Amino acid sequence: MKLLIITQTVDKNDPILGFFHRWIEEFAKNFEKVTVICLEMGEYHLPKNVKVLSLGKEAGGSKFQYLFRFYKYIWQERKNYDYVFVHMNQEYVLLGWKFWKLWDKKIFLWRNHAKGNLFTRLAVLLSDKVFCTSPQSYTARFKKTKLMPVGIDTDFFKSDPSIVRIPNSILFLGRIAPVKRVLEFVEWFNKLDGKFIATVAGSALSCDKDYERLVQSRASDRIKFVGAVTQEQALKLYQSHETYVNMTPAGSMDKTIFEAAACGAKLIVHNPDLKNGFRVEDHSFKVLMDKLQKEL
Repeated sequence: MKLLIITQTVDKNDPILGFFHRWIEEFAKNFEKVTVICLEMGEYHLPKNVKVLSLGKEAGGSKFQYLFRFYKYIWQERKNYDYVFVHMNQEYVLLGWKFWKLWDKKIFLWRNHAKGNLFTRLAVLLSDKVFCTSPQSYTARFKKTKLMPVGIDTDFFKSDPSIVRIPNSILFLGRIAPVKRVLEFVEWFNKLDGKFIATVAGSALSCDKDYERLVQSRASDRIKFVGAVTQEQALKLYQSHETYVNMTPAGSMDKTIFEAAACGAKLIVHNPDLKNGFRVEDHSFKVLMDKLQKEL
């Protein structure tokens, strides 16, 4: 089987989407050939059966150039894939479905977000199957949607007995954005006993810079902001902090929760989907890939 993946970023050092580099590695083990079209390309080290094509955001391209390259790539590579896996960005389904249906390519959409719109519904309608990890995701309501494991690298994210955890330390790791409820975390932390310290790891998109400044202005001096972190840096933070806090509401299933748990941190999680707990091993790469193989 040959697979086309369409995703936002291929960059092992990206603070938000760096994890997807490992996903591609795992796909490469299970497919004869993997072609990846990404909006932006950074550093990557992938197997020989993986080909990466960028739409050119890293070089400052225009939207017209992105669109031209998208159609160019799906055409020139059409004999090199049987299935299309669109990761998160429903727009690509809407742009490419006519050609993929004409060429008899199966379309699979991975979308896990609490909110959706008419375009989401259209993308679901045009896809053969849809995947999400949260039962509260907007896409979970559709019959063709399959609930999936989160898919974390449990060989990478694991506890390290040689690392001593910082006493009374709390970690918040994620994008600085209203949906992540970072301000609520700061206000909650400010009320804790003075013995506690916190690290906030993450950065804001340009549209959320005002929100980031508000968060920092409300923060206690016991909170340290360290900015965006790579996967390797995140691992060390999970291993060195006693407690990980996540305040994202239902509808999303943040991978960071499962990464922190795999590293042995205590969890304070506000997502009601996880109120009954979970087993980290049920959300590993292997389990995810085994399930995807059955669904594709």
